[in-house]
Amino acid sequence: MNRRPTQADVARMAGVSQATVSLVLNGPSNARARVGEQSRRRVLDAIRETGYVANPLAQGLARGRNRIVGVFTYESVFPSDGSNFYHPFLVGMEAEAVDVGVDLLLFTSAPVAAGKRRLTDSGWNRLDIADGCILIGRVGNDRELHELRERRYPVVYIGRRDPSDVDGHVPYVGADYAAATAEITRRMLQLGHRRIVFLGDLSAVPSARDRVLGYRRAMDEARHRPILLDGGAFTPAEAVQVIRDHGATAALLGPNVDVVAVRAAAITAGVQVPADLSLALLGEPENEPYPEGFAGFRIPRVEMGARALRLLASVIEGDDALDPAQLLACRVEVGHTLTSAPSAPTSPTVPVKEPS
Repeated sequence: MNRRPTQADVARMAGVSQATVSLVLNGPSNARARVGEQSRRRVLDAIRETGYVANPLAQGLARGRNRIVGVFTYESVFPSDGSNFYHPFLVGMEAEAVDVGVDLLLFTSAPVAAGKRRLTDSGWNRLDIADGCILIGRVGNDRELHELRERRYPVVYIGRRDPSDVDGHVPYVGADYAAATAEITRRMLQLGHRRIVFLGDLSAVPSARDRVLGYRRAMDEARHRPILLDGGAFTPAEAVQVIRDHGATAALLGPNVDVVAVRAAAITAGVQVPADLSLALLGEPENEPYPEGFAGFRIPRVEMGARALRLLASVIEGDDALDPAQLLACRVEVGHTLTSAPSAPTSPTVPVKEPS
């Protein structure tokens, strides 16, 4: 197998439960005796055959810890639905938790105020049930992060964070939006597009700034003027009109833009996608699946969840072997909404009046 073998692989090959594998590897002597010699031998044989090596972080967590890792989202609704943007992070965490040997505890009881929540509002005693916590949310709470660091409570953030005077450097696993946006922009430039609009989030949130940075970087390299527009300021029809008003033949659309509606509005206005206007999406929409056939990039959300749990285990154990600031590459989608720039229109021929 190409990936690292897990306890689940050993259990499947041995024909036993994963709990049995865990008992054989880590359980106390009286518990291991209950497994039975035949099952124990099957487990050991499967370990040798798969090449499974016990995760040292998991072994460390098994010693004197609750073996519980918390998960908290600053969003007002916890991402339990498969269509939610944050749900794949949980999928990645769950898969990694199996290998690390911990349980996930979803902190869902914190009250919502102005659409946001605070992890510590549910009480420190409740928080201490877990050995540490993974934080999810586009916008966190700097004061709360400072409190967590003051208490030396292990946390890892999903999403890039800037070091600040308040919380210092919070360990995180993020997506490399700057590199992905720059790559898509360069592809547009290679296809002959010269006026490329960025229509998206222009706020100071790191994920938004990274996308703008990648776009600006590629446009500066090509010595073309960037055109930055606030994606939340226009209806789909207005967005198409303002893109065309700028003479653009291509547009990068942020995840806060309804890209399907923009494409439909373009077609309604007689603008063909991609013949007249190429479009690319800079990551998945927050509450919709990635639109089929769209050019752009995908965010490695499942892998980010798994990496975040692995990093948190390292933080809990005081192991500094893993990079506390990890950016994962996004997957570029070629799609059908991006093509060569249309030829520049020719000026109409004006007949020359001969002098009499």
